[in-house]
Amino acid sequence: MRIAYFDCFSGISGDMIVGALIDAGVKLKELRDELDKLKISGFKLRREKTARGGLSGTKFNVEVHEEGMRRTINDIISIIDKSDLSTPIKKSGKKIFLQLATVEAKIHNKSIEKIHFHEVGGLDSIIDIIGSLICLNKLEIEAVYTSKIHLGTGFVQTQHGNIPVPVPATIALLKGVPVYSTGIQSELVTPTGAAILKTLCKSFGPMPEMQIERIGYGAGNRELQIPNLLRVYIGESPDINYEKDNVIVLQTDLDDMNPQVFGYISELLLAEGALDVSMTPIFMKKARPGVSLSVMTTEEKFENILSIIFRETTTLGVRIHRLERRKLTRETIPIQTKWGKVRVKVGKMRGEIKKITPEYEDCRKIATEQGLPLKDVYEEVKFAALETIVKPGNKPFLHKS
Repeated sequence: MRIAYFDCFSGISGDMIVGALIDAGVKLKELRDELDKLKISGFKLRREKTARGGLSGTKFNVEVHEEGMRRTINDIISIIDKSDLSTPIKKSGKKIFLQLATVEAKIHNKSIEKIHFHEVGGLDSIIDIIGSLICLNKLEIEAVYTSKIHLGTGFVQTQHGNIPVPVPATIALLKGVPVYSTGIQSELVTPTGAAILKTLCKSFGPMPEMQIERIGYGAGNRELQIPNLLRVYIGESPDINYEKDNVIVLQTDLDDMNPQVFGYISELLLAEGALDVSMTPIFMKKARPGVSLSVMTTEEKFENILSIIFRETTTLGVRIHRLERRKLTRETIPIQTKWGKVRVKVGKMRGEIKKITPEYEDCRKIATEQGLPLKDVYEEVKFAALETIVKPGNKPFLHKS
């Protein structure tokens, strides 16, 4: 699998992404020819080799000849829909702009349709976003991965006045993404750059296993205390048969709590966004019986889950583990059965079905209403799912008894 890994040691912006990909081998003429399919005018593209902090990179510039243009999300979607770009690029481009519109609408307490893009609605931002997608396509990238993202600090001047860095749209887009800051007084991450990576990336963190073929550096606008560059690695990775993400596991051992409370805590944690909750009987010091409580969650839900554990249990401390998780591609599908529609979870690897699991609550409801053994309902639904979604002759893991 051909992948791109963005090393955001100095942040990220749309023009830095395009610059890095040009530096990695995309020809400016190829990019220009594809951008012509947008059927818009008023801009020129320019690339130049430059240096930041003594390191060489490519600076990508869009010279715009329009002033005061304020576009809505519908204006931008119309431009994309009327273009001659490929369907995947159109789809990804609209998804990126919809992400931007959603966070802007929430920040300004308006509907998405009433949001007028300022900086990100200009031709340069449209070119940066669509140009990034074109460059990734030219390099035949099948998957995108990104490092933790370096944030800046301080203030930046916008059409809304001086606002703190990261600007509200940027930090809203980066919810759930691992970030850090070293206190550099500059805007290192722009909303455009954040939206592109948040939409395209499979995961944020360490570099996946890969054989590097090309390396590109995209230059930012200013000189900083560190090289103001975005580095991208292009290369082949072993076939990644599983989806990958990052999770947090919170674990604490309890020997002084009423065991009747554990069921309530488990339901509460799951309702608040925990991915999984488990309890294991253990023996603690002085041979006291206890329970080891483990909760899996995401970075976005971490603080809320942690506060619930401290509030609802007797613990004085929680161990925190940040882990990488591999998983099958999953989707929930409604299946028609003799009792009506029942949901089943389907796990796939490279498009091939590996697991089919009926939804427990649906099966329990049927068993209760029909007076049937739950195991019989479960097996019947599983067989109906096989008959419905698995091609004949490709049923390797279940046979109706």
